Amino acid sequence: MSTPYTQVSKKRAVDPSAGLLSAQGDYGPTAERMEKSVFAQDPLISGRPLRVLTTVQALLNARDITQDAANAAERWYRDWVFAYVGHIEYPANHKPSTLTRHDDVSWQMTRAHAAGRLADVRHALGACAEVRLKLMLVDELSFMQIGRIIFPHLSDARARLKVSAQCAMLLEQLEGFYATLRRKVRDRKPQSPQMEKAVRV
Repeated sequence: MSTPYTQVSKKRAVDPSAGLLSAQGDYGPTAERMEKSVFAQDPLISGRPLRVLTTVQALLNARDITQDAANAAERWYRDWVFAYVGHIEYPANHKPSTLTRHDDVSWQMTRAHAAGRLADVRHALGACAEVRLKLMLVDELSFMQIGRIIFPHLSDARARLKVSAQCAMLLEQLEGFYATLRRKVRDRKPQSPQMEKAVRV
């Protein structure tokens, strides 16, 4: 989510001007899938597969949220996928740990830790926040679609504006939660003997 994406579909039937599907070979979305979602491609990296243009990316492109907030959304989504689906996506610069056991029990325990982190977010931000995160990130709904679910009594335009503002604020709160978590972990790290001696003195 760190770079702006170029939109290549518009929830309509694919025509030659939409392009890029032929460049993707047999690995691109089907015509039916192209009609249901808005897809985008990273313009800086050739050959990258098409991705659904999420609400998070739309907020980031509009500068309604910071990159840190977008990264927090990605972190929450990866935890959800790992906890509920069992699939984990490592970043490109990931270095596997040689100290980690790779048996089934350890794998399930790691998934349980991911589920625990999701529960921590739900406890800190509330169940309503989790509902919106799932609609945004897991179900990949647009602001208008989320607005029809949460505010069915409002017009599409008003519901979209309210949901967009709520989601932007929620992602900033999520980033704040993760930042606090990082500070707590950093403060818990044992100090060197020299530092402990300096504190005692």
